[in-house]
Amino acid sequence: MAKSNNTPRNPSSASATPDNSTPPAQHVWLAGLGAMAKAQEQGSKAIEALLSDGLAFQRKSQAEAQQRLHEATERLSHLASDFGQQATGRVDKLEHLFEDRVAKALHRLGMPSLLDIQMLSDRVAQLESQLAALKTPPAPAKKTPAKAAAHTTAKTAAQTAAPSAAKTPVKNTRSKSA
Repeated sequence: MAKSNNTPRNPSSASATPDNSTPPAQHVWLAGLGAMAKAQEQGSKAIEALLSDGLAFQRKSQAEAQQRLHEATERLSHLASDFGQQATGRVDKLEHLFEDRVAKALHRLGMPSLLDIQMLSDRVAQLESQLAALKTPPAPAKKTPAKAAAHTTAKTAAQTAAPSAAKTPVKNTRSKSA
C-alpha cells in the first residue's frame, strides 16, 4: 500500500535541489519553468541582446557571402577571358590554314593572287601616265627671228598673188540669145 512520508516538507528545499527520485521529464519541465522565470525577470533585455547577436551574425554572414561571390566572379571572368583568348587563337589558326589552302588551290587553277593584281594595277597606272605624257603636245617654241622673217615674206607673197588673180577676166560661158 502507500507508504506515508512523515518527514516535514520544506518547499524551499524541494525546489532548490530536485530529488534523485524525480523522473527526467519532470527535470525538463522544471528547466523550462526556470527559463521562463528568467526570461520574465530579464525580459526585453535578453530579447534585445539576442536580436543584436542575430543581426550581427546576419551581417557577418552576408559580408562573407558577398566576398565569396566576388572571388567566384573574378575566377570565372579570368577563366572566361582565358577561354576566349584560346578560342580566338584557335580560330585564327584555323582561318589562316583555310586561307592558305584556298590560295594554293587558286594558284593551281592559274588564278592571280591579290599581290599579282595589285602589281598589275600599279603597272597599268604607270603606263597610263607615260602614255598621257606622250599624247600631250609640246608647248610651242618661240620663233626665231630668221623663221619669223621667212614666215612674213611668205605671207606677203601670198597676199600680193591674191589681188592679181582677182584682176584676170572671167570668161563668160553663157551664150547670148537675142
